[in-house]
Amino acid sequence: MNGRQLITDAQNTWCPGCGNFTIQHTLKTILSEMEKEGTNLDDVVILSGIGCHAKIADYLNINSFYAIHGRAIPVASGIKCANKNLKVICCVGDGDAYAEGLDHLIFAAKRNIDITVIVHNNRVYGLTTGQYTPTSPLGFKGKSTPLGTLEYPLNPLELMLASGATYIARGYTRKMDLLKTLIRGAINHKGFAFIDVLQICATFFNMTDYYNAQIYELPTYDRSNASIACEKVKEWDYNNKAPISLGLFYQRTAPTFDEQFQHQMSVKSERYPIVKEFLALRQ
Repeated sequence: MNGRQLITDAQNTWCPGCGNFTIQHTLKTILSEMEKEGTNLDDVVILSGIGCHAKIADYLNINSFYAIHGRAIPVASGIKCANKNLKVICCVGDGDAYAEGLDHLIFAAKRNIDITVIVHNNRVYGLTTGQYTPTSPLGFKGKSTPLGTLEYPLNPLELMLASGATYIARGYTRKMDLLKTLIRGAINHKGFAFIDVLQICATFFNMTDYYNAQIYELPTYDRSNASIACEKVKEWDYNNKAPISLGLFYQRTAPTFDEQFQHQMSVKSERYPIVKEFLALRQ
């Protein structure tokens, strides 16, 4: 039996060499494997924000939803609470998630909502042709900062650890096997899973040579140890010279918001008939 045709007929307009192709291909491979293992792909939904990354919703043949800038994560959270049986994958950009949508990202991690967030982090606003983002390196010269940005880059992994995320990882679009392992692990994880993907922007900020020289894969350690994870996530290029680690930094088990929400609604349904009617409509 042939599986679903996962790539749509929509014309792909990403630039040649864009790291989005790697993320798309990785997700396609994972979804194909999940289907062979028995997952109904109608029970998978992908959400995207605004940016070059967002076109992935057009190119993958699964349920999808475009959100406005920075708002993909709250929509994903609502979908998960409405139907706990769905696998919810949220593709967002670094400007999209770390600027406009930062508050939503933090609260989704804090609540441990059972969704997977994949950040296409090319460290530049590519769709609007080259402005700096919260993760652009110190000194980045772009259309909005022609003399170079004066800000150090935000460390998303450190922020997610402090916010309560239960799965924290970093991948790189030129390390496809590792990226596949991290994304599959995130989808299988029960709780808020966060993957920051260093994604090459071939047109406006190509960091290929820099990353190839600076990255390394994390050694073996207890991934549930928050103290060790805290040390590892601090390895980030604040000064454009530090090594950048890749892999799974932290993972733990904790109650999820959507599970607790469902339980709370069930309890309320016994006291409030209108809630019982609402739950019946969702069956």
